[in-house]
Amino acid sequence: MSRKSVAKLKPLRSELRMNFRDKLIAWNNLPEWRAAVRARGQKLVVTNGCFDLLHLGHVTYLEEARKRGDVLLIGVNGDAAVRELKGPSRPINSEQDRALVLAALESVAGVCIFSEKRATRFLGQAQPDIYVKGGDYTLETLDQDERRIVEAAGGKIILIPLVAGKSTTATLQKLGST
Repeated sequence: MSRKSVAKLKPLRSELRMNFRDKLIAWNNLPEWRAAVRARGQKLVVTNGCFDLLHLGHVTYLEEARKRGDVLLIGVNGDAAVRELKGPSRPINSEQDRALVLAALESVAGVCIFSEKRATRFLGQAQPDIYVKGGDYTLETLDQDERRIVEAAGGKIILIPLVAGKSTTATLQKLGST
């Protein structure tokens, strides 16, 4: 590519870029982070999960979630909670590694690790305008305490379809058969 061609390219949005490690939000800093989002008048979209082995289904889901508002915050279950949810052989990746990989995605504004199996306390702190869950849930099968917390604070719940055949469990099963 010639220098003239390079000069015609759009400039990088380097002024908007940040070190992905700076997107990690310590639990104790979450209320202050949320207040700053609110002060800027931005709509906060929140989702949560284990995100043990990041795959196309996750990335597609997170990109779709981000489109629902201005800022996407992800709550990541801590290691002990993942063991409770998925069994003693999980997580594959540590909570810190999972959070950092998610933080490296452009669609993600913040990642906060929470220690509980259920996201109830996390959602109470995050106070989402929009709470996104995967299409494997319905409003009836969603944890009803989570639903009450989101709706009581005026938040809306949106369910996003899953990408067929893309899951951590399917990936692990495939790895086990090699």
